[in-house]
This record gives sequence, C-alpha cells and structure tokens, in this order.
Amino acid sequence: MKSETSRFGLRRQFFFNFVSALRRPHDDTIRAKLFLVIPKITHANRRRSKETVPARCIPRPNSTIGKLQWLAVQHRDKVERVRAVARWLMEQWFNLGLMHAHVADADRAAELAKCDLATEMVREFPELQGIVGGLYARAQGEADDVADAIYDQYRPAGLDDAAPRNLIGCAVAMADKLDSIVGCFAVGVVPTGSSDPYALRRAALGVVKIILDKKLPVSLSAAVGAAAKVLHGNPPKKGVTPKQEAQILEFIMDRARFVFRERAGFGYDEVSAVFRAGADDLLDAEKRLTALRSIRKSKNFEPLAVSFKRIRKILEKSNLKADGHAVQPDLFESDAEKDLFAAGRAAAAKVQLEKRAGHYEQALERIAGLRKSVDRFFDEVMVMAENEAVRKNRLALLAELLREFTTVADFSELGASE
Repeated sequence: MKSETSRFGLRRQFFFNFVSALRRPHDDTIRAKLFLVIPKITHANRRRSKETVPARCIPRPNSTIGKLQWLAVQHRDKVERVRAVARWLMEQWFNLGLMHAHVADADRAAELAKCDLATEMVREFPELQGIVGGLYARAQGEADDVADAIYDQYRPAGLDDAAPRNLIGCAVAMADKLDSIVGCFAVGVVPTGSSDPYALRRAALGVVKIILDKKLPVSLSAAVGAAAKVLHGNPPKKGVTPKQEAQILEFIMDRARFVFRERAGFGYDEVSAVFRAGADDLLDAEKRLTALRSIRKSKNFEPLAVSFKRIRKILEKSNLKADGHAVQPDLFESDAEKDLFAAGRAAAAKVQLEKRAGHYEQALERIAGLRKSVDRFFDEVMVMAENEAVRKNRLALLAELLREFTTVADFSELGASE
C-alpha cells in the first residue's frame, strides 16, 4: 500500500511539474525539476511492470523512431505525409523570402513529431503528447527550433490558444491539420451538425489562426491540393476528387468566416462581401475587410452598394448571358450610357493599379466615385429595351461593371447600415 501511495504521489508531482513546464516552457528551473522526477517514476514503473524499460529515463528520438514500427500503421504513414506537406509549405515560404524558412528543420521536426507516442510517458499521460516530445527532443540535443516545433505541434487548440512560436512549428502544425482534414474528407468522414468526432473543425480553425496570427502567405487552394497529392502518393494512397477538394476548401473558409466575425468583429455582410470576391489568401482578405469597414460609412458607398445589388438582380433575372457579350459603344443611345462606360473604364484601370499595390481603401474610394454615373444611368436608361441588340449591350455594360468592381468585395452582399 505504501509503494502504491508513493507511486501515485510521484505521478501527481510529475503532473504538476509538467503543467508548470507547459505554462513556462523556457523556464530552466521548472524543466530541471521535471527531469529530476522522471527517473523516480521510471524506477517505480520498472518495479511494477514486466515490460522492458529503456536504460535511460529519456529515450533518444532516433531510437524511438524504431519503436514506431510496433505502433499502428496509420502513425507511420501519417508521419511521412506530414513530412511531405511540411516540406511543401516551407518551400513556398522559402521561395517568398521568409526568414527562418528552413526546409530541413521542418522535415526533422515532422519526422520526430509523433515519436513521443511510443514512450511510456505519453502512455501514462496521453494529454501531454507533443509536450513530452518537445522536451525529450531538447534534452537529446535537437535544435531549439525543432524542439519548440514538436512541443507546439498541436497548437492552437482553440480560438484563444496561441499559435506555434516559430515558423517550423507553424509548418508542422498546419501540415498535421491539413492531412487530417483532407484524409477524413477523402474517406467520407465529414462533420455534420454537432457531430465532429475527429475535431476537424478545430483543425481547420487552427490552420486559419496560424495563417492570420503569424501573417503567413498561404494559398488555401494550393495547400489543400498539395495535401491531397501527398495523400494520393503515400499510404493509404487515397485519391481526392476535385469536388472533395472544393468541399474541403469551403470547410476551411467557413472557419475563416467564423474567425473574422467572432474575433476580429467584422460584420456578417462585410465578411460575405469579401469572401464572395475571393478569399484564397486570408491575409489579403483581411486587408480588404479592413478597407471595406473603413470606407463603407462614406456618403457615396452605401448608395452605390444598393445600385450594385440592383445590377446583380437584373442580371440574374435576365435570361440573356450578358457575360458572353462585349460592350459595343456604337450601340449606346443616350449620354448616360456613354458617361457610365467612360467612367467605368477609367476607374477600372486605376482600381487595378491600387489593387496590385495592396491599396484597397483607395481602390474602394475610386469605385465609390462611380455613384453619380451609376445613378444617372438608372434614372435615364431603360435597361430592358425592346431592341434586342441594345438590351444585350446594356446588360453587357452592367455585367462588365459587376465583374470589374467586385474583385475587392461584392457590394451586392452588403446590407444597409443602421
């Protein structure tokens, strides 16, 4: 009874030391206390267990890789997939010139990320997976960035949790989450309602938070495509259809909408307007959201938004495919048509320049400057004219306006401000 009490006392001591290490991972005093108590627990476990216990209290990562052979096959396969996706992400960032984009370190961290699943420590305390691996890796001489990446691989665990502390950790964490999402969707395991047994919503939220918190340039569609390609090329070699890729992308986008609304405080209609214009790059979408919120209170913007909503409704109700027709200025019958066409073409060129420079607020201001020409057009022109050629030409003009000026945000999604 005494030995049992002593053993459980050691477990409690270990647990509280580990919690302290989690809260202050760089505190050498806490870490020293942690590793002082590990040999005691190992000695107690050796007395009560018939299994072979390693001679050293801290297993070497390289030897632990061998232990993965007797783990479930999916762990070995997942490690290889995560390594491939992590390398792909880091290569993208390296090509973009990001500092600390070390492909080899990301590969090493991903290789060792699941090693602690083979240790007695994680078997005893499953909730500490990742944390144990990071501390073991540091104790065995792995680079600090690699050890931190292993430690942080499951972050963020929620909306208020911190992202991994370094770029290597971001690559490993995103690769792990993307692989889980893509793999589950590939076999038809899709969250429905309140059912999400594999925490895929949390994984998607983690991907979004890492991108936004760390300001990382990532094409979501390219990342999903890379993860799908890796899944097809590595066991279980499951293919992902284009429809499934689109479904995965929309699933992640939905989590991004949630983050922008709940954490950043953007309006529902603002998020809808920007995402309808495209949000493959979340950092770019965030910039456009900020610009939209800044400019939407101007005197011209809200009325113009109403006009764009009217344009969309006209085009949707028309049975004519106006997008397939080029605008023919010689078919204009009124000065209002000519004025809108000229103003639109002039503004479009300037808006494109502002967009390329990332000056979205200035781009939106130029679009808002079209209000006078748009209002005049609807006051003086009957869009659905009896002459078919004239009618198609006017629809083509409206379609061109909608196409050119909804690439920053789709104003037809905006509701009237209160």
